[in-house]
Amino acid sequence: MMGLMAREETTRTTTPTTEPRTPAATAASRVPGTPPEPRKASTRAWTTRLVMVGIVLAAVNLRPAITSLGALLEEVRDGLGMSGSVAGLLTSVPPLCFAVFGVMAPRLARRFGPAAVVCAGMAAITAGLLIRPYAGNTAGFLVASALALMGIAVSNVLMPVIVKRWFPDRVGSMTGLYSMALALGTSTAAAVTVPLTGALGGGWQPGLAVWAALAAVAVVPWLPLVRDRGSAPADRAPAEQRSARRETARAEQAPQAPAPRITRSRTAWALAAFFGLQATAAYITMGWMAQIFRDAGVSAGTAGLLLAVTMVMGVPLAFVIPRLATRLPHQGPIVVVLGVCGLAGYAGLYLAPASGAWAWALLLGVSNCAFPLALTMVGMRARTGPGVAQLSAFAQSTGYLISIPGPLLVGVLYQSSGGWGLPIALMTGLMIPQMVAGWLAGRDRTVEDEATR
Repeated sequence: MMGLMAREETTRTTTPTTEPRTPAATAASRVPGTPPEPRKASTRAWTTRLVMVGIVLAAVNLRPAITSLGALLEEVRDGLGMSGSVAGLLTSVPPLCFAVFGVMAPRLARRFGPAAVVCAGMAAITAGLLIRPYAGNTAGFLVASALALMGIAVSNVLMPVIVKRWFPDRVGSMTGLYSMALALGTSTAAAVTVPLTGALGGGWQPGLAVWAALAAVAVVPWLPLVRDRGSAPADRAPAEQRSARRETARAEQAPQAPAPRITRSRTAWALAAFFGLQATAAYITMGWMAQIFRDAGVSAGTAGLLLAVTMVMGVPLAFVIPRLATRLPHQGPIVVVLGVCGLAGYAGLYLAPASGAWAWALLLGVSNCAFPLALTMVGMRARTGPGVAQLSAFAQSTGYLISIPGPLLVGVLYQSSGGWGLPIALMTGLMIPQMVAGWLAGRDRTVEDEATR
């Protein structure tokens, strides 16, 4: 229709022109008041809904590979003949893979497009979860786990990028929705893996492999988006938002000096440290908390439910905290509140792990909501989409490198001391620098400004 109108207008013009008609010129040639083509508008709306569904399904699959293993860690250790130290190494594999593969995500996204990379990530999660229970030995189990975690790593980094691209005026609410779906998948895997294993015959292999089906479902909505490599459609938003986005796009496309190194930004380093320390606490919790409760006399099923309670706290709070954070000039107070909850939870695990188990699970669940807060700050501490991608890759990759020793050290301390006193003391000690780094990362500034000074 638009092309036909353009041709008709050209034939009516007496003075020929050799300049090609731009989309803006074509739009200007419309009769005033004529709406855009309904088919294109409906396609854009359908694509936006598809992206939202894809984000939710991808987020649901970013943690079951870890929490399902945590619920069955004792059975996996016995089945594969692992020592406590090797099990600690196993719980350190997720942050290692996130650090190694996450740094590749921006480069892959530039070449293939973020949607294509996330689609491939979901396929890698499916394959890894399906293969690892039947690998037959510890080495094969680790390799298959690394394949699944590679898919999780690239999706972790690109989720804030996709949110910023498709929903720039709703970063807080969409990050909350994504974080809520992530917490839902995390808690569901922790809660139902043990009973699901019993329903499937009692073997730990099918209890872990069944989560590959959920990951396969998450591949589907990304398939139609594989060819998308550019920006989201700009004219699906109100006119004033479209104008602002056009100005941003012109600024990003204009010839500029080389991008400043993000390592020059103190806020980027503070955010990386905060991300790494909260990840340390999260992976220690996901990998070892069920075992702490089981060693205190709690049954395996109840221990799995307690871990699920810790994870499910992120469902409502992961939606509330990002929205609150975007309304505050400084996110440091939220960091402190979450840290105090973590300190109280660790004290309870040390003093009365069984009698107060539900209270400690709730407190640690609140503390683990530092993750959606960190993701929200990634979107707030950079001005542009490329800046968010660079900051997300740096903060997550560096942060996950920081978090690697934590779960491994917990396993070593547990193996050498024969109890949980020293590991819990380690967790408590790490909460203090986490609060300090989060306070510094929460200040109202952008990494672009700091990096160019």
